[in-house]
Amino acid sequence: MKKVFSYSLSVIFYLFFGLTLVVFHAYQWIAFNAFGYQAHKKSVDILNFFLLRCLNIVGTRFQYNNSFTFETDRPHIIVCNHQSMFDIPPIIWYMRKLHPKFISKKELAKGVPSISYNLRHGGSVLIDRKNAAQALGEIKKLGKYISETKRSAVIFPEGTRSKTGQIKEFASKGLTALLEACPEAVVVPVCVNNSWKLQQNGMFPLGVGVFLKLEVLKPHEAKNFKIPELIALLEEQISSQVQHN
Repeated sequence: MKKVFSYSLSVIFYLFFGLTLVVFHAYQWIAFNAFGYQAHKKSVDILNFFLLRCLNIVGTRFQYNNSFTFETDRPHIIVCNHQSMFDIPPIIWYMRKLHPKFISKKELAKGVPSISYNLRHGGSVLIDRKNAAQALGEIKKLGKYISETKRSAVIFPEGTRSKTGQIKEFASKGLTALLEACPEAVVVPVCVNNSWKLQQNGMFPLGVGVFLKLEVLKPHEAKNFKIPELIALLEEQISSQVQHN
């Protein structure tokens, strides 16, 4: 019976998901071209609020835990484990005060309503995974951007998503480049749990009744650590929380 529900609810989800992306593509275009960054950023926030409501269709519930206060006049680097593409909407919505920007593969720059537009115009960077020099250059560019604008960069150090929820070993080069480009950043480890269950069958059908948790762990001043020590600490923090949950 659950399988029947997952197929039927996934069809409804993708109908509303696609409609939301198309509608907000136009909304973003108008906001960005007529009113500039702040209006565009607000449109992206609202888009992701509605993407979370689309996920409610398949019974997804959300929990965001954060006992820390962010200083919005400082740059932040959000370091998060990666379980599915659905990690991103809750980060954008719940952490919207930090203006999160992403490191995305260049293939997403075209062809996806709303998402491609935001990646090209919202402050995120696009990397070629087959060109390490280009990728590191773009990541450093993002680090300088958040340093100047006091916004935040989101990085998934595992590189690719975990299909089972088990955390993968952190790749250090991208995170190192980001920390070197913005040494004054506050580094915020974030643990995402259970989103892998949404895509355990791939893109279709989606998992039903998933309880997706996003938890902010103790932040750190990047300047107080040597970079390898900080990366090891972040990996241990996030890994421990994944195992705990």
